[in-house]
Amino acid sequence: MRKAFIVTAAMVALSAFAAPGFAKEDAKAEFTKHCGACHPNGGNIMKADKTLSKKSLAAHGIKTDKDIVAKMRNPGPGMTKFDEKTIPAKEAKLIADFVLKTFK
Repeated sequence: MRKAFIVTAAMVALSAFAAPGFAKEDAKAEFTKHCGACHPNGGNIMKADKTLSKKSLAAHGIKTDKDIVAKMRNPGPGMTKFDEKTIPAKEAKLIADFVLKTFK
């Protein structure tokens, strides 16, 4: 009984440490799937001055993950609108966090 408890506790601990790595890969996959065609490597094929770099985002009033999700939901001309049915809130936040952490 004690051995089973220790093994279970160890598995739970390892899963907790492994989860962030999976989230990053999921975020990258979601970004590539939904955003990568127009924003390769954080660029912008439609409007070169509106990249996903922190500096460019900030210049356009986008500073947080919530700002990015809001832009995904209600973009300006030239950008595809991603409603909650297309990209659920959890995935949208993953993408937003990925953008903020990846494109400095």
